[in-house]
Amino acid sequence: MRAAVPAGAPVILAFGDSLYAGYRLDPNDSYPAQLEAALNAAGVPARVINGGVSGDTTAAALQRLAFTLDNQPKKPALVMVGLGGNDMLRGLPPAQTRANMEAIVTGIEARHIPVLLTGMLAGHNLGPDYAQAFNPIWPQLAREHHAALVPFFLQPVIGNNALLLDDHIHPNRAGVAAIVKATEPAVAAALKR
Repeated sequence: MRAAVPAGAPVILAFGDSLYAGYRLDPNDSYPAQLEAALNAAGVPARVINGGVSGDTTAAALQRLAFTLDNQPKKPALVMVGLGGNDMLRGLPPAQTRANMEAIVTGIEARHIPVLLTGMLAGHNLGPDYAQAFNPIWPQLAREHHAALVPFFLQPVIGNNALLLDDHIHPNRAGVAAIVKATEPAVAAALKR
């Protein structure tokens, strides 16, 4: 059961991939749904809109960004951007990921909406050179655009099979709850900023 959202609560758009969409989870167990419940329970009124699309690369997300932003019934007070995992899993060039992420952040800023980035890290199997180019994308963008940052979105669940689905990538319901607990203070701070 989701906590009641107060009338007129500010809107947070969670714009991302399967980690926001709630891959293989009940919609009420997704990150946006659990985050909304946690924020409201903590006395931070918020309606969190799930703008996650499973499988989205940064390029695919960039293509739908303007449509998604411009078709919200209420202008978001904050846009969370959670992308890059699919780029990394496909071994796409980090320079391409960075350029797409830059365009996404710029597109949100052009609408005068604050941004919170939830970062991603490269898998060890991709090697040190890839990680060296990929991992700094989020902290650099956050610095350059004065955006809020959660350095590594999956930090609370990585390597803990009890919190992951059997693919060992996506969080299960309990894993999402752990991520919400870790990220909720940063989201609340960004919303009040």
